[in-house]
Amino acid sequence: MIYRNALSAVIRCLADECIDTASKQTWQRLSRETDPGPRTGLRSTAQARLAVDCLVHARLHRELPPRLWHVLVARYSTHKARKVEAIGRLVPLLESPAPQLFRYKAVTTWAIPRQKGRSGKRSTDMLVLPAEFYDMNTWDPDGRPEQTRRRWRAGIRKELEAMVGEALVQVQAILQDEGLLIDEAT
Repeated sequence: MIYRNALSAVIRCLADECIDTASKQTWQRLSRETDPGPRTGLRSTAQARLAVDCLVHARLHRELPPRLWHVLVARYSTHKARKVEAIGRLVPLLESPAPQLFRYKAVTTWAIPRQKGRSGKRSTDMLVLPAEFYDMNTWDPDGRPEQTRRRWRAGIRKELEAMVGEALVQVQAILQDEGLLIDEAT
């Protein structure tokens, strides 16, 4: 399995974290049954991709600094509980004069962007916030001017995007070390 770039690897491995323990155990049994030796390469393509995605997930979790791991999980994970936990861990790391509530809501709306045409409910298992959550007037109990709130939000988003950029650079280095990028295949 070769990834096009660091972002595609992050998205695949964070989407695969939703596979439950029972599925992984079944997959492991199937893998042992269809793969008689470590170098024969008889596993199915889907199983091989899943194996690489799981290995990349484990390696990134282990090797990335926690703040960078959390920013990737907050932005790209499809696992609700892990996404919410990562958001909570990012809030105290931000350098901003904004109050705690404002920082929390700014990070949350960055990690869970507004879904057009959705009213807080969705048939899939996707996190969708109520429309009121995106109203910046509710983020600051002291009612500071809108210009100040916009400046705070822009600063928080800029810091989060910089963290994502830094994380993707480190992910790319890890993938290159493993020879898992398309450039490495030739």
